[in-house]
Amino acid sequence: MTLATALLTLASGVLIGGVLGLVGGGGSILAVPLLVYLVGIGSTHAAIGTAAVAVAANALVGLAGHARVGTVKWRCAAVYAIAGVVGAAIGAEIGKAIDGERLLMLFGLLMIGVGAAMLRPRKGAANPDVRLSRETAWTLLPRLVPIGLGTGLAAGFFGIGGGFLIVPGLIAATAMPLSFAVGTSLVVVSALGLATAVSYAVSGYVDWPVTALLVAGGAAGAGAGILLGRKLTSRKNMLERLFALIVIAVGSYIAIAAL
Repeated sequence: MTLATALLTLASGVLIGGVLGLVGGGGSILAVPLLVYLVGIGSTHAAIGTAAVAVAANALVGLAGHARVGTVKWRCAAVYAIAGVVGAAIGAEIGKAIDGERLLMLFGLLMIGVGAAMLRPRKGAANPDVRLSRETAWTLLPRLVPIGLGTGLAAGFFGIGGGFLIVPGLIAATAMPLSFAVGTSLVVVSALGLATAVSYAVSGYVDWPVTALLVAGGAAGAGAGILLGRKLTSRKNMLERLFALIVIAVGSYIAIAAL
């Protein structure tokens, strides 16, 4: 690895972590295009596998912080994660069987869809006391399992954390508040990232030196993003919309270039 490549990889990690810290999600979807177009990883599959490892590592770091302040619904997370891991394993196998250029085109279309979804206002839910128990299992499990499975399929197929899908999925399934959905989602992101990473690593699609630099840069970027986010709290909606427009623009470029 050249010095230039190492610096570009670190910069990519800082950008991904910074976005995660600043707007609370979406940074991982930038990992694959950054690895392909900026760092210069020639294989789309290698970029997806490498991104999956980095996403899982960064999610575990964020999870530790949320666990300390008690914004994680562990039982709901466990059910969602188990269903998601099954979906991720299936999705990863399907993704590896698809031609790299076609996979990149589909990834670009996904980015456009995610950006459009991020432009929609997010609504908080009304049940901060929601918990999975014998009494609530009959109503929560039929929602958590299929939504988790679908999220896992997308995460495994594209090698992403899926936080932008998991958060609204958890809210739809359980009616938990947004703050709890964000913290709980990191359990699932970690599990899905690890499942996808293992699948791609076994097939030799992980660049470990790049992964290490990406994780290091992500940790630094996340810290800076959190600090900046606290100073720009009143403008967070504007920042999220700006990021959504950037995601749409990048996704459009990827899809057109792949075509």
